[in-house]
Amino acid sequence: MALSSMTGFARSHGASGPYAFEWELKSVNAKGFDLRMRLPPGWDELEAFAKKRAGELLSRGTVYANLNVKRANAASMVRINEDVLASIVKVAGVLAGKIDAVAPSIDGLLGIKGVIEVVEPESNEEEDKAAKAAAAAAFEQALQNLVEMRRREGVTLGQILIQRMDEIEQLAKKAEAAPGRKPEAIKARLAEQIAALLETSDRFDPDRLNQEALLIAAKADIREELDRIASHISQTREMIGKGGPIGRRLDFLAQEFNREVNTCCSKSNDLELTNTGLEMKNVVEQFREQVQNLE
Repeated sequence: MALSSMTGFARSHGASGPYAFEWELKSVNAKGFDLRMRLPPGWDELEAFAKKRAGELLSRGTVYANLNVKRANAASMVRINEDVLASIVKVAGVLAGKIDAVAPSIDGLLGIKGVIEVVEPESNEEEDKAAKAAAAAAFEQALQNLVEMRRREGVTLGQILIQRMDEIEQLAKKAEAAPGRKPEAIKARLAEQIAALLETSDRFDPDRLNQEALLIAAKADIREELDRIASHISQTREMIGKGGPIGRRLDFLAQEFNREVNTCCSKSNDLELTNTGLEMKNVVEQFREQVQNLE
């Protein structure tokens, strides 16, 4: 299975009878899947179909779907609401007998809310049914286009993530080879510090200090962290190779990478090793940011 990004955009057009319509689909990152639709009045029945199909093809991301519909040769008609107008004229006549006021003008009467009504042309049931079926097919096309775009971006993301793994692997090898991380080097530095302490005071027990030095040297070793980093690299490459919706699992691995690298940095008492750890931490963060875009 191919990797997929959670971001994408697609558009499709269609027509049926007097209707012309356009779908626009846009998807963005999200923890789960959600389809948010904006449909014209009278086209709500498309929502159930659209959500079902989108849920079958997408597992993560928020998708915004907008449908614009135009009806050709169907100009709206304007008519006068005779009942409302008669009521207003009657009220105006009563008021004219009580107060000194100018008689209402035609444009004034027509400007009163409810006097003029805009009437949409009557629809044909068969035409409407056929148009909605065509709009559903157009949604399917837009959805397929969106899926394809997300997959193309997913391929690019996969290549970037593999590059990040290569970089982390090289930095881990650099940390492995750092002279300062060797137990002998750690012990030597501690021995120098102990010798300096013994020169300044005779209250220190040399044997006890030597035991403590050995314990500190053991704790300062980052062998376990480097082994776990290597395991995470292997898992990541395997998951990317298999593909599918692996964004959540890679996000978890990014956290594990970060934990191991932080431990390496905290254990380090060597400048070269610390700098290597900081470089690795930066690459891990780049990896995590890219993973956020993955389905």
